[in-house]
Amino acid sequence: MHRSLIHRPTRRRALALGGMSAAALAALPALSACSGSGPTLEYMFWGSTGEQEAVETMLASFQETQEDLSVKPLYTPSDYDTKLNALVASKRMPDVAYIQNMMAYRLAEEGNLLDLSQYFETYPGIADRLPAAFSFWDEEHTFGTPAALEIMCLFSNKAAFADAGIDLPPVTADSAWTWDDFVSAAIAMTKDQSGRGPDENGFDPASIARFGTRAPTWSGAWYGLLLSAGVDVVDESGTTTMLNSAEAVAVFQGIVDLMHVHRAAPSPTQLGNNAPGVVNELAADRLGMAIDGQWTLLDISSADFEFGIGVLPSWGAPTTASMGGAIGISATTEHLDAALDLYVYQSQPEQVGLFASGLWMPVEEKYYTDPELLALWTDNDAHPEEYRTAVVDYTLGNSTRYFAERMKNFEAIDKLLTPAIERIQTGEEKVQDVMNELAETLNDGVLQGFYPNPLLDAS
Repeated sequence: MHRSLIHRPTRRRALALGGMSAAALAALPALSACSGSGPTLEYMFWGSTGEQEAVETMLASFQETQEDLSVKPLYTPSDYDTKLNALVASKRMPDVAYIQNMMAYRLAEEGNLLDLSQYFETYPGIADRLPAAFSFWDEEHTFGTPAALEIMCLFSNKAAFADAGIDLPPVTADSAWTWDDFVSAAIAMTKDQSGRGPDENGFDPASIARFGTRAPTWSGAWYGLLLSAGVDVVDESGTTTMLNSAEAVAVFQGIVDLMHVHRAAPSPTQLGNNAPGVVNELAADRLGMAIDGQWTLLDISSADFEFGIGVLPSWGAPTTASMGGAIGISATTEHLDAALDLYVYQSQPEQVGLFASGLWMPVEEKYYTDPELLALWTDNDAHPEEYRTAVVDYTLGNSTRYFAERMKNFEAIDKLLTPAIERIQTGEEKVQDVMNELAETLNDGVLQGFYPNPLLDAS
């Protein structure tokens, strides 16, 4: 679910149905219309053209298992949430669909998504998934998991490390860099056009040939750092924020200093509105390393340069964020058995090339713990030698579900959190002051706790 179920900082927001024009609503039948005659199962999804090709190949393969049912892909690369909202409102929700997590919780609570807990016994391919991947909208009912998981990793440009004469990032959690180690490496790789570093006289911050890193300013990137410092976004009740605690402020200050004090990462002004992609910058030797989602492996493994993958730096207890959006089945599907079969089928690396290509990670635990099944999706050119420890072991032993996929009322929370993070990135305001202001607003009824996960509570 490259930049799809697993979204980057530019992720699509759930859009209100009321914003659709009459013309847009009138056009929706074309979106869901089926060619040919006979019963048809619709599968709605977004993604890059590469993901489109892989998903449609998977659906074509699944089609071969069906005798009297046609499987129709509904590739929707733009205005996805708006269109899905409209289809739901018009009682024409696709049988199976990608869904943003916050929208999925709402649709489930409204009775639009199938409760998959009732099929745990008859469909082990659903039940035997990593417990943390499940999304329950109450203590008993779940709309399931993503088709795939992701975690945040540290990608490196080996040439930049060699040029700076420093070791590549650690590939095991127990040897993770400290934040100071990370900063030191970033400084060592940052060079201006004259070859000077930030710690050298005459360094020109306005003329940078290579930055050591990008600042982890997206919540998915900094969440693992926050957890490693022993603090979460909220307390255990989920109703009081900890973002203004001394530990959290230290993490955010470290990110700000990376840009404005150490000058080893571009500031928002230096990045501009059309910042080049991380993979392109790494491949062109204009970037030394970057914290990014595992999904980046798809693009980075096909780029023409030597790269590495490692674990995130740590403020104490090595931790990364795991994440993945929802795949939902319509509660009113007329093709229940086929929809459930497809739900399992789509998450099997044997059937979907996006696992071996480096885009997706499995949701079933056996694909991490069984050596033969692990090799099925990792024993290829897209996955480097260190992947087993830097990603697989890291996922199983050091990952926590991304808070944005577990918190109630997150759409309202995000409208406050994102601007606050943008404010501190400028370096013009005190982090503590901004976080105190944010905390006062969040704690005034905006924070409403977490959705439960009885599978985790029972483990």
